Amino acid sequence: MRLTTMTDYALRLLMYVAQHPDRLCTIAEVADAYAISEGHLMKITQLLGRAGWLETVRGKGGGIRLGAPVNEINIGAVVRSVEPDFYLVDCLAGGTSCRLRGHCRLTGVLNGALGAFLEHLDRHTLADLLPADIRWMTNHYP
Repeated sequence: MRLTTMTDYALRLLMYVAQHPDRLCTIAEVADAYAISEGHLMKITQLLGRAGWLETVRGKGGGIRLGAPVNEINIGAVVRSVEPDFYLVDCLAGGTSCRLRGHCRLTGVLNGALGAFLEHLDRHTLADLLPADIRWMTNHYP
């Protein structure tokens, strides 16, 4: 299983913003901190904003902040909202003509592995990804 770069950057963006609860963060500063394209981060910010993980403030002095407390931002839910699909092999996408159809148990095994992966992510929140000295600020979020 390999997550897309977009998911990696989305999680990094959330972690960065979570570590600065006292102010609005800008896409430019996050892009600089992680050496990521601002244009790419803009798209990710919009996606996370639509999902409610981030709140965006437009205009002069605007920026981004978390849309929920860190202990309410579930990592599994974030990954599901960003990843385009979880097809580990073509046959999981459906509509394919596999010669092994009816005789193959691979899809069941892979679906089980995927389920375990997502189940593990579901047990964690953004708070779990933050350094220990930042976790105390959990109650300072919207």
